[in-house]
Amino acid sequence: MGAVMIQGTGSDVGKSVLVAGLCRLLTNRGLTVRPFKAQNMSNNAAVCADGGEIGRAQALQAMACRAAPTTTMNPVLLKPQSDRTAQLIVDGRVAGVMAAGDYRRRRPELLGAVLSAYRRLARDADIVIVEGAGSPAEINLRAGDIANMGFARAARVPVVLAGDIDRGGVIAALVGTQAVIDPADAAMIRGFVVNKFRGDPALFDDGRAGIVARTGWRDIGLVPWLADAALLPAEDAVALGRGVAGGDGPLIAVPMLSRIANFDDFDALAHDPGVRLRMVPPGQPLPGDAALVILPGTKATIADLAFFRAQGWDIDLAGHVRRGGQVLGICGGYQMLGTHIADPDGIEGPAGSVAGLGLLPVRTVIARAKTTRPVIGTLAGGATFAGYEIHAGVSEVETGTPPLLRFADGTPDGATARDGQIGGCYVHGLFDGAGARAALLARIGGSADPLDRRERIDAALDGVARALATALDIDALLDIAGEAV
Repeated sequence: MGAVMIQGTGSDVGKSVLVAGLCRLLTNRGLTVRPFKAQNMSNNAAVCADGGEIGRAQALQAMACRAAPTTTMNPVLLKPQSDRTAQLIVDGRVAGVMAAGDYRRRRPELLGAVLSAYRRLARDADIVIVEGAGSPAEINLRAGDIANMGFARAARVPVVLAGDIDRGGVIAALVGTQAVIDPADAAMIRGFVVNKFRGDPALFDDGRAGIVARTGWRDIGLVPWLADAALLPAEDAVALGRGVAGGDGPLIAVPMLSRIANFDDFDALAHDPGVRLRMVPPGQPLPGDAALVILPGTKATIADLAFFRAQGWDIDLAGHVRRGGQVLGICGGYQMLGTHIADPDGIEGPAGSVAGLGLLPVRTVIARAKTTRPVIGTLAGGATFAGYEIHAGVSEVETGTPPLLRFADGTPDGATARDGQIGGCYVHGLFDGAGARAALLARIGGSADPLDRRERIDAALDGVARALATALDIDALLDIAGEAV
């Protein structure tokens, strides 16, 4: 059946959710479906079975296909380390750190890796659902593009353009995209979808007809606001900081670091009625009534430790500890809780070393070799967990320090102090399993939802798929996909 590419009139119009929903819908119809995104930019990465990294959205879309995530699904991943630099991941492995201008010059040579990955993926699929990045209307980025029309034209994959009616101006966004892009690019667009509609769909009938009349594109459908989408992992940090989530139990506070990474660690807490979760934005103090403060992962530990101190959060954290509050550090947050952090080769930023927060007897050196692997094991109390590691750093724990957990082979990881009041480790995903989450929340008097996070996500994917089956002209979409070469 070929392939179809879902592009958007802008960022955050819902492309990732549409692709995930279509993947589940078509998989439920018995097709072998695979997701693909040529180039992604996110610090929310997933680890494949072979240790390769891809964007979290593609891992979710693989789950929607009931398939294991592979690096072919996202061959180019950019992980921002500062305002002007990013780590480049190609085919799942680190390929260097580059400034924005350097990457723009390198994009054409990366197209070969992108097309090779796409063809390998497509060989074993009935249909590939491709996700664009940002918007094709960003004509200042068109030269050398590999994420939107540059890929679509090189791979000869037809495009369906999605617009977000919730933000307003969707007619202008869709029609305007056709007006500003190159005619050869515009010719790749075969249809459009209007996303995130609230209210009576009949009220937008004239709007849809107007878009068809002005563009000549097929109307694929009007997608309602999808409540189930809120249960799916967010890829972009823009989704953070939307108040307190969860239920009525003890408060958990997470400071929003400037380079926060793998922040979907906290999704399970946000949807658990046994606790309240608050993502604390810069400029606000850590709440004094928090039972647990979690220092999250970061793409630049030393820089974000300076950011942490600049907000006065180190002072807030010290007061929290004096009051008997619990502290947990994950990955970069674990490194921050130690006594010393060194980056002698400038892997994550300027070379140097700093004193840590001094709450755990741990010293860390940021190393060139990067650890990326799935892991399983048990917490100190015996609860099992399944997660992953993704870090550039080696931590030396003071002899005799109790670990936070042990891997399946018996190897200890992490550290604890003050009879377990302070803890940290490198493992992401600790809260995903209901058993591990219950054990961790019991320490602060919280209860845990009996559902594993994966079960909740799986049910949400089915919900999104059902909604898209009603809202979209799936036969028209498959006709368009059949035009791919």
